[in-house]
Amino acid sequence: QVQVAESGGGLVQVGDSLRLSCAASGTTSRTLPLAWFRQAPGKEREFVAAIKSSGGTTYGADSVKYRFTVSRDRGKNTGYLHMNTLNPEDTAVYYCAAASGSPVTSSMWFASTYEYWGQGTQVTVAS
Repeated sequence: QVQVAESGGGLVQVGDSLRLSCAASGTTSRTLPLAWFRQAPGKEREFVAAIKSSGGTTYGADSVKYRFTVSRDRGKNTGYLHMNTLNPEDTAVYYCAAASGSPVTSSMWFASTYEYWGQGTQVTVAS
């Protein structure tokens, strides 16, 4: 079993930066693919970014692609989401997820690819 935990959320101002952290632990010796999703009130869960075990990355909507960066510690199941120039539309609960397999890039956008999920961390951007 794998446990996933996010940290680093909080209340920030427009234009601020924030870094979220994700740690996946448990009965695995593999480096797992990690992903970030977010869910705003009244909206569906949205794919933000993902990083493969190899370090390859993929990003979601253009609204985040040029402001957010996903990274990980090499060889470890710890990952990060660096968020810059935050705006109120980024307000959401951010979730980290891990997959047990080696998904192809196109499948990393889908929540169903990931078996393990954290509880989420709230990010609120005040205008």
